[in-house]
Amino acid sequence: MIVDFHTHVFPPEVIARRDRFLRAEPAFAALYASPKAKLANADDLLASMGAAGVDISIALGFAWSDAATCGLHNDYLLEAAAQSGGRILPFCTLPLAAGEAAIAAEARRCAARGARGFGELRPVDLAFDFGAQPGRRLAALARELDLVLLLHASEPVGHAYPGKQGLGLEALYAFVGENPGTTVVAAHWGGGLPFFALMPEVKQALGDVYFDCAVSSLLYAPAVYRLVVELVGAERILFGSDFPLLSQARARAEVESAMPVAAARDLILGGNARRLLALE
Repeated sequence: MIVDFHTHVFPPEVIARRDRFLRAEPAFAALYASPKAKLANADDLLASMGAAGVDISIALGFAWSDAATCGLHNDYLLEAAAQSGGRILPFCTLPLAAGEAAIAAEARRCAARGARGFGELRPVDLAFDFGAQPGRRLAALARELDLVLLLHASEPVGHAYPGKQGLGLEALYAFVGENPGTTVVAAHWGGGLPFFALMPEVKQALGDVYFDCAVSSLLYAPAVYRLVVELVGAERILFGSDFPLLSQARARAEVESAMPVAAARDLILGGNARRLLALE
């Protein structure tokens, strides 16, 4: 089973009226202002999965500041998942800028309709403090609902790119340390957090954290796979493409090339996701 844990699809209204959402949403504009930035719908994702041999894709929401737009996107994710025959699994977005009551209400609504997690959450873009009570209550809500939090994380050094702004290493590490038992997927190799697992106390704190390798080829040399396996274990790494930014076929080929040992490769490409989400 091949599972892509990091893909993005958008409702037809967002794609058709892209300019309106660019004007209304600064975070969306930061990533998608360029006409070259691709937007995909669920049909595009399913076609890509067929071409790349991907069995299941996690379709993620976006960090909208407007609660109504969050609801629009979530409804599309949930409907697309329901129509996909189990091939698309929804991770819904949350209105982090709308207050805790709105966050809890939308989380419960989406959970009741089949959401498997929440993401890709970008708290920095929405001035949501993961290090204070709001963050702790969100973690408690995720534990109560038994759902995963997928967090955008960014490396503190290296080249700039659209959307790089994200949860910093210190904030991410503090969040997972303060909220044990909360299952977290730290996107994009967690901004480099696995490298600090050489410190025993850090490795211990990362017990409930997974790392996806979305857009790895745009950030790191292929050796990152081998090194992170050595540091946190292959069982903590999830295959992610960040489709449509990168093709799923390209991302899968990168993992297969970088991980010649079948046991570790199979865990990354799907075994870990299958265990994490209890997939049949």
